[in-house]
Parts: sequence; C-alpha cells; structure tokens
Amino acid sequence: MFKPARMKKLRIITLDKYADSAVSSLHEEALVQIEDISERIQQDAEWRQILKPSSASPFTGKISSLLMKTSGTVDFLKSMAKKEKGILPLVKGFINPPPILKVEVEALDVEELIQKAEKILGKVESQTKPKEEKINQLDSRKTELDNALKVAGSLSNFDVDLGLLEESNYVSFIAGKISSGYYDDFIGSLKDLTDEIIVFDQESELKGFKILVIVTVKKHTEEVLSQLRKMEFERFEFSGLSGKPGDIIQKSESELESIALEKESVLNDLADISAEWFEKLRALKEELEIEKQRNEVFSSFGETEKTVLFEGWVPEKKLKKTLLTIDTSTEGHSIVDVADPDVEKDDIPVQLDNPKFAKPYEMFVHMYSPPNYREIDPTILMAIVFPFFFGFCLTESGYGIADALVGYIIFRGLGRNSKTMANLGLIMVACGVWAIILGLVTNSFIGDFIPRFIWGDPSMAIPTTIPSINSFAHPENILIIALVIGVIHLNLGLAIGAYNNIVRGDTKEALGAQIVWFILEAGIVLLALGYLLFGGGILMYAGIGVLVLSLIMLVYFNGLFGIMDLSGFLGNVLSYARLLALALSTGGIAMTVNILAGICGEMIPLIGIIIAPIVFIGGQIANLAFQTLGAFINALRLHYVEFFAQFYIGGSQKFKAFRAKRKFTNIGGK
Repeated sequence: MFKPARMKKLRIITLDKYADSAVSSLHEEALVQIEDISERIQQDAEWRQILKPSSASPFTGKISSLLMKTSGTVDFLKSMAKKEKGILPLVKGFINPPPILKVEVEALDVEELIQKAEKILGKVESQTKPKEEKINQLDSRKTELDNALKVAGSLSNFDVDLGLLEESNYVSFIAGKISSGYYDDFIGSLKDLTDEIIVFDQESELKGFKILVIVTVKKHTEEVLSQLRKMEFERFEFSGLSGKPGDIIQKSESELESIALEKESVLNDLADISAEWFEKLRALKEELEIEKQRNEVFSSFGETEKTVLFEGWVPEKKLKKTLLTIDTSTEGHSIVDVADPDVEKDDIPVQLDNPKFAKPYEMFVHMYSPPNYREIDPTILMAIVFPFFFGFCLTESGYGIADALVGYIIFRGLGRNSKTMANLGLIMVACGVWAIILGLVTNSFIGDFIPRFIWGDPSMAIPTTIPSINSFAHPENILIIALVIGVIHLNLGLAIGAYNNIVRGDTKEALGAQIVWFILEAGIVLLALGYLLFGGGILMYAGIGVLVLSLIMLVYFNGLFGIMDLSGFLGNVLSYARLLALALSTGGIAMTVNILAGICGEMIPLIGIIIAPIVFIGGQIANLAFQTLGAFINALRLHYVEFFAQFYIGGSQKFKAFRAKRKFTNIGGK
C-alpha cells in the first residue's frame, strides 16, 4: 500500500501464427507493458545468432493512411455539426454533459478493417465532396463580390462604367487609394514623368485619403506604378467589372444575399450528414488507431523463422490473468518465463497501488515524478495532508462550500467522461470540506459576514468558533499550530527518507541527511524543557550536549558546508508559516469586501443599494478565485519543495500497459 505494486518480468515465446492473436488479446486486456528488445538484439552478438528484429506489419502504412483520412473527415464533420449557441448550452455542457455513446463494433482482422474503412469513407466522401466543392465555389464567388463592393464603393463618386477602364493596347487605367499627405507629392512628381497622363481625384469616405483614377499611355504605366508604390498607394483590382459603381453595388449585394442563403442550405445538408456519420466515423477512427498500435508493436519483438519472442512487465496481482490470456490466445502454444526484477539493473516501470480514496492524488505524484521502485509511495500521505493544507490556506467556510460545490459539479459533470476531471472534482470536494471545517472553528464565514450583516456586531464570533484560534483575535496561536504541523510534516518526510536509505543499504546517508535532524530537534526539546520547567539543571545540559552532537554529525557526514544546512532546515520549517499568511489574507480580504459593500450601501444615496451587492458579489468571487488558486499552489508546493525534498528520489518510468483505448467503441458488449 505504501509501496509501488510489485512487478514481474515476462519473456514470451509463441509460434508466429499465434502472434496476432496474443497481441490482440493482451491489447484488449491492458495487462502488460511491452518492452522494445529490437535494439538489444542488434547489439548483443549472442542474441543476434538466434534472433532477428521483427518488423511492423506490412499493413501499417495503409492503416496510417486511412487513419489520417478518417481523422480529417471526422474533424470536418465535427465542424459542420449543428451547435447550440449562447451561454446556457455551454453551462449545461459543463454541469451535465451528455454521456459518450459507444458504438458496438466487431472484432475484425486487419484486412477486414481496411475494407470496412474504405467502404465507409467512400460513402461519406460521395456525400460530402459535392457539398465541399459547392461551398468552395460560393466562397470564391463571395470573395469576388466583396472585392467588387469594395472597389465600387470607393469609386462611387465616379459616374463611369467600370468596364470602360479595362486596359487596352495603348492606354492604362490605374485606380486606388492614396494618403492625402502624399497626394501633392505625387502630382508634383508627374512633371518629371510625362505629360501624357490624366488624374481624376475624389475625397475618400475614410478621412485623410483620396481616391485616384489615373489614365496614362501604356508605356508609362510601370513608371507611374513605381512612383505610387513609394507613396503607400493601395491599388484597386477592377478587371472583370462592368457597369456604373451604383449598379455594381446593388447587383453585388443582391447576389451576396443569394449566396448566403445557398450556403446556409448546403451547411444544413452537411449538418445532416454529420448527424448521420459522425459517431460512426469517430468509432472507425478509434478502431484504426488501435489497429495501428497493434501493427506497430511488432517492431519491438524478436523473431526466428517460425517463432516470435517479446518481453514485458506485469503487476504481480495481474500475473495469473496475464498467463491465462496468453495461454488461451495461443491455444497453449507458448512458453512464458516469469522472473523477479533485478532492482539494481532493470529499469522497472512503476505502477502505484493505493486504496480508492487515495487514487485521485496519484496524478500529483506523477506530475512530480513516479517514485523509485524500492522507495515509499507518498500518495496516501498526500491524500490525507493535501486537502488539510488547502483548507488551512483557505480557512474560509463560505469559500469552502463554494469549492466543494464546484468540485461536486465537476465530478458529476465533466467527470462522467473524463477520469482526470472526476479525480479533480473529488480533490476539490475534500479540499472544500477542510476549508469549511477550519473556517468554522476559526470564525471565518465569508469574512465577518454573519456578525456584520446578520447580527449587526462585527466584534462577535460565529457559534462554532474556538476562541483560542479565532483568526481575527489570536493569529499568533494559528501561527504556532502551522509551525508545529510543519515540523511534524518534515519529520515524517525525514523518517521516510531514513527508511529508504537504510533499505538501500546507505546507512551513512540516513545518518547525515535525516537522523541528524532528529537528534538536533531532541537537543532543542531537552534544552527548552530544562530551561522552562527547571530553570536550568541536568536537562538543559543534556540538551546542549545533544545539540553539540548533532552539529558534530552534520560536519562529519556533510563536511563544513553541513553547518549551512541549518539555515535550510530552518527555512523549511518557516515555510509552513505560509499556512497562516494565506489563511489571514483570505479572511482579511473577505472582511474588506464586506466593509466596502457596507460603506457603499450606507454612504452612497439612492444607487448605493444597487452598488453594494455588486461590490460584495464581485469582490467575493474574485477573492474566492485568487485564494483558491493560491491555496492549491501553496499546498502543492509544501509537498513538492519542503516534504518531498526530505526523502523522494523518483525518476522511474510510469507503468504503461499495452492498452486498446476504447472511448467510443465496444467489442462484444465489453
């Protein structure tokens, strides 16, 4: 329970005709982590004499191609699906998302799956391709019309048929927009270019710009354009346009309306196609992903002319089921060698083995690093302490209720379809409960909300308050509690670290890195007891002696720099004062918001009654969000930085079973 799951090392040999069946069965059961032995075969001369590296299935390329095509189609149909608009569907999707409907599929071999995929994709493509082409045509035409509107709108003051401005063999027409600041410069530059040019200008609807229509002999076109480019001239493209600007605008707007209606009709058709095929294609995509993984895993194997060999890891608890699965899938034509791992040489994958209540916190341990195979797994301790630290940082029962409710909503909502979100929801519920408990005993319910607004006397305390730890009256006692908790938490880490070192046979490290601090603390306790209870005497001298012994041990095991570790240890203890700091800031800011809301209601005439609730609700929500985030980060930090530093090594690889991830499909009612 406090150690990672015991692992067994497997070596499996089977006839090549049963390899597909064995791989498929192990893939569906998700029991074994398969290791890649191809590199070892190439490097080890002894292995190379009897084995050669296996290769991926010849169907891998075809499966990958179909998977890519299916993924693109799924993404396209998802974008075409009808979506409810507005904030209400978004909130509903968060609180009560629809369950994932799994598609029943048959167990197919790779060739049958390829045929199935090609058939489905062919049907879908025959329905979607004409629609896609139509949308592309409409979008292309819309772009042309938008350009026509832009040009016609800019030239609306020129009452001329734009068809007459088409370039001829002898004359060029240039139309566009130029900054008013450059206009005079351009007109002045024409004197040096040519006299064979006419410029018509109008003020643009955009302030500070002019619209120009320039007529020149064709041989001067490039010179004129070169000059215009220096002046940030924006040229209009009006090739293909005919009619006066007003007529073009009217005609284009009418056609754009028709295009919008036609496109909406095509999109509705695609939405219907999406409703018909999306779930089937999503399931097909999952089938192809699973098949691709199965085909690729063969490149991790070794083979002879008639047999296949592969290796893997399995948790000891699942060994019996694994052996049965292999025996059944190969019809007894297999040999399985089961061995204990060599903890000194093997890179053993780690699977955490914790009771149900601690499972959600495994993600925190993995975020840091999976533990070493032989060391203590801190997940259970974290499951107990983390919510308490969060609650201590928050120490606010009103906010705790809000966090617990949000956690429950996440668990019952997004948690239905996501294990990660379900775990996060459960963690938030536990954290919220601790915040409620600690807030009630320290006199904090949305700051001083109840005494101030309900009882009318801010100096009063809520009935559940323990007077000696009233956060508004005796913060010094809460600081003492925080530091005592910190010492206990650090000592627990030191004890685990000493155990890990002793198990590994590194007694010297245990004495110099962990046990020395217990001796130092014992000396401080004896010194304090001797001074406080007896005003000196033998206990005090004994304490001094033990302290000197601890200092000698620090120097002996860690060198002169060991003395510097004293400040580090003291810093770790004082880090737990953040529990008090965050607790007081949460209640203090909540109280400040209450005071501001009260001032608004009392001192601002008429609209104060409206402003006060806005200030109260907005301020409390903002404080809740920031303090919840702060409590989460600091509770995590006290584990990662202060606690784990005393014992945790980590660095192992996480156990990753060869698993068929079926989120959207079922085989045979599984």
